[in-house]
Amino acid sequence: MASILQTTVLTCCSLTSSKRVINAAIYLPKLPNISLPPTKIQTNRKQQLDHQPLILEKNNSQILHDEQKQQYSNSTVQLYAVLEAVLDRVEMHQNIGEQRNNWNTLLLNSINMITLTATTMSGVAAVTSGEGAPLLALKLSSALLFSAATGLLLIINKIQPSQLTEEQRNATRLFKQLQRQIQTTIAIGNPSEEDVKDAMDKVLALDKAYPLPLLGAMLEKYPAKFEPAVWWPSNKGKPQSKKMGKMKNGWSEELEMEMREVVEVIKRKDAEDYNRLGNIALKINKSLAIAGPLLTGIAAVGSTFIGNNGSSLAAFVPLMAGSLAAAINTFEHGGQVGMVFEMYRASGGFFKLLETSIESTLGEKDLEKRENGELFEMKMALQLGRSVSELRALASKSASFRMEGVDIDEFASKLF
Repeated sequence: MASILQTTVLTCCSLTSSKRVINAAIYLPKLPNISLPPTKIQTNRKQQLDHQPLILEKNNSQILHDEQKQQYSNSTVQLYAVLEAVLDRVEMHQNIGEQRNNWNTLLLNSINMITLTATTMSGVAAVTSGEGAPLLALKLSSALLFSAATGLLLIINKIQPSQLTEEQRNATRLFKQLQRQIQTTIAIGNPSEEDVKDAMDKVLALDKAYPLPLLGAMLEKYPAKFEPAVWWPSNKGKPQSKKMGKMKNGWSEELEMEMREVVEVIKRKDAEDYNRLGNIALKINKSLAIAGPLLTGIAAVGSTFIGNNGSSLAAFVPLMAGSLAAAINTFEHGGQVGMVFEMYRASGGFFKLLETSIESTLGEKDLEKRENGELFEMKMALQLGRSVSELRALASKSASFRMEGVDIDEFASKLF
């Protein structure tokens, strides 16, 4: 029995071990990686996925381009066109201003050299003895040089190169100011047709106030009466609304009264002073413009009588007249009296512009269409060289003096 059990156990163990060997001996080979070609559907799908970012990027760029195109409206494009014209005028006025300044220097030096040379030759002729060819040559040369100086003085006094130069300086400054205004309007965004029209009107007004050509369009250098320069478009014909509601948009009754008092002060003090000084400069310029050619003409005639009958008066006249003509020419064009006159015209025009700006703003009854009151007050104060508090004090003093009936001269002495 025991042997049978042992035999059974051994048999089971052998079967078990044989089964284990068989299980361990089973080996499945590893299949190789075989890449099958993609089907047509898979290929199209892959191409769509690859091109989708490019399509999205193209659509986004197109949208941005359309937005930028919409952003630059027709008014903006027109303002850029006006800006290009303004920049061109700035360069032209700068170049012509330099040229006319050179005219003033060259003509001044040339006329003085001619006048002094003719005067010297008259003096030499006066001390030359006899009536021979040397004396005649000196007399004729002196007369011709004085005549040439007279002609050049007539030309230079007619065109006044120093005044022309100052005109171009003012035009350059004002066109640069207009350039900055247009650039600010474009930077703020959403310009309107009214902004374009206003810019074009300002350009045309400046062209009329400071013309470039000399013949036919040159400003009158010796007007009958001093008039301030006007370089801004007229407000006549512009409709103003009748609407008047509660004070808003930075405006108040006190601010309107303050602006009206500022206008009165400008009219009483600044505008009147520059009108008076401008008239003085105009009279001096007229007198010098007449005296210079007159003296050189007298010297030209007097030089032909040198040596006749031994008269000392014939030698004295061209010497004195020539010397005085050189001195007057130096004072007029070297001192640039024409430039001073133009400076007073520009200063008077500045105060007239302030008056016009304040009156046109107060004339607009619709407060929403006005410039913001506080901003307008600050601009007026800066243009008058004062702080806002000083401007208010100026207006209050003006009102109190006017109510007390103080005389204009006494008012000005107390106020300034």
